[in-house]
Amino acid sequence: MATAKGMKEIAWDARQAGYVLANTSYEERSAAVLKMAREIDSGRKSILRANLKDLKAASGKHLKRAFLDRLSLNDTRIEAMVESLKTISHLDDPLGNIQNVTERPNGLVIAKMRVPIGVIGIIYEARPNVTSDCAGLCIMSGNSVILKGGSDAIHTNMAIFKCIMKAVSKTRIPREAISLIIRSSRSEISRLLKLNEYIDLIIPRGGEGLIKKVTRESRIPVIKHYKGVCHVYVDSDADINMAHSIAINAKVQRPGVCNAMESLLVHRHIASRYLPVLGYEFRKLGVEIRGCKETKVLLGWAERAKESDWSREYNDLVLSVKVVADVDEAIRHINRYGTRHSDSIVTESLAHALKFLREVDSACVYLNASTRFTDGYEFGMGAEIGISTDKLHARGPMALKELTTYKYVVFGNGQIRK
Repeated sequence: MATAKGMKEIAWDARQAGYVLANTSYEERSAAVLKMAREIDSGRKSILRANLKDLKAASGKHLKRAFLDRLSLNDTRIEAMVESLKTISHLDDPLGNIQNVTERPNGLVIAKMRVPIGVIGIIYEARPNVTSDCAGLCIMSGNSVILKGGSDAIHTNMAIFKCIMKAVSKTRIPREAISLIIRSSRSEISRLLKLNEYIDLIIPRGGEGLIKKVTRESRIPVIKHYKGVCHVYVDSDADINMAHSIAINAKVQRPGVCNAMESLLVHRHIASRYLPVLGYEFRKLGVEIRGCKETKVLLGWAERAKESDWSREYNDLVLSVKVVADVDEAIRHINRYGTRHSDSIVTESLAHALKFLREVDSACVYLNASTRFTDGYEFGMGAEIGISTDKLHARGPMALKELTTYKYVVFGNGQIRK
């Protein structure tokens, strides 16, 4: 745990540890991550006690329900952390893979080799599972990691980190390959973001304010995850029962996360028979509706949407609803107001489906499924280090492969250039 060390020393140590880590075997890295899972499993009581301390401290701060949900741990969520690490430990090794082999006329053989990015800084808010997920993914992909969690989760992060380091101490993985910065000063983040000679990549996970600050101040490349303004569009050719269950799941199952639906678009031809039934169900579930003029006619109790509602990430039981003329209007609306995160169409029309999948400019585009599946674990990655809404160098859930880059390896037998 980085307490006495200065930020530059932490980063320098991480760089040196990364050289060692990159040359460990798949079996060594896999065993280390599996040991992390076991230590977190056996240390769950101490983790839950620490989490309760953080929750008590947060209770007097009038924080949003979604924030407290992300901060909270229970046996089920710790079990999910354990299972994520176990899954990561069994994923295929991304390192050393040789790709795109070509032979030149002069006999040179040129190929790409997968290698770690190097040192990755993770800056995150009240998401304790990020501590274990990112440690596991970075070690498995051969990267050193510097973790800077939010002050609201400090005791929980420390408890998880102690379990991780107990596991690492039983392996050949250098201890300096994983650091947790517990000092809460904002100046610590600013110092971290200037260490471009030691740190190769920054991934912020948290609110829009944090991400904008990191992007503005960083001298290090940043992979961003801005707001998750996710849409479900119910087409004129939708299966109504399917559309009903998808919309309920996408909004209500866990409204405080980035892949929850924030805006529902409904084709005008089915709005009169779809929205009243869905609206009744949403109202029973405590969902506040902010709708367009046509939605207000169908749902008299709904609040009239403002222009700002179409681009707002509520992270709560609030939903904007708009009636649209066709799939083209739905696509235009999503590309204008969305955040390139996750958007879904519910339809039985192949033509409409293909058009939507092709033209919506988002990291994850769904046909007849809830947006709640945009998640590294659900995608079979074990976990994710973040969900990128950028286009370079990764997009969508990021796991092992996205935590690697490549170098060219060139094989010759004495060639010289003329």
